[in-house]
Order: sequence, then structure tokens, then C-alpha cells
Amino acid sequence: MNTDERNGDRNSDGRKIWFPAKRYGWGWGPPNCWQGWVFFVSWLAVLVGGAFFFLRPGQPHFAAFFIFEALLIVIMVIVCLLKGEKPGWRWGRK
Repeated sequence: MNTDERNGDRNSDGRKIWFPAKRYGWGWGPPNCWQGWVFFVSWLAVLVGGAFFFLRPGQPHFAAFFIFEALLIVIMVIVCLLKGEKPGWRWGRK
């Protein structure tokens, strides 16, 4: 995708966009800059680490794991709202 199509990877406030909007549907696509990738890989590492920590063999803590994962999802959505393009339904480029 051409960066000119996304206003030079900046939103209307002039801030750099880490997560561009998806071409089809609602939400955000993969990161388009190194800051977004660092955040995403770190977030994924914490998510997997939480699974190993909370779901240890012999003493799984499913409720704590569910709360932990829900908190991580909320953090991801907040970062995407702050650092991504405005979400909305899209049906491809016209």
C-alpha cells in the first residue's frame, strides 16, 4: 500500500500511525512501522508468558488467566485507538 494513500502514515492530528485500518471490515491491520511491531511483539510475548504462568500443569488458574488476557486485550484496543487510524467499516479502496 502506498504511504500517500494513508496521508504519509500520519493521522489527522499529525501523529504517526502504528496500526493502519483494515481494507475490508472493521478494525486495524498489522503494524506499519517499527514502533507498532515492537509493541505488538511485546504484547504477544506477555500474552504467551501469561499462558505459561497461569496455566501451569497441576495448578491452572483459569479465572486469573481469563482476567489477565481480557486486560491485555483492552490494552491492545486502547493503543490501537490512540496510535491507529480511525476505525470504521471499510469495503475496499475505491
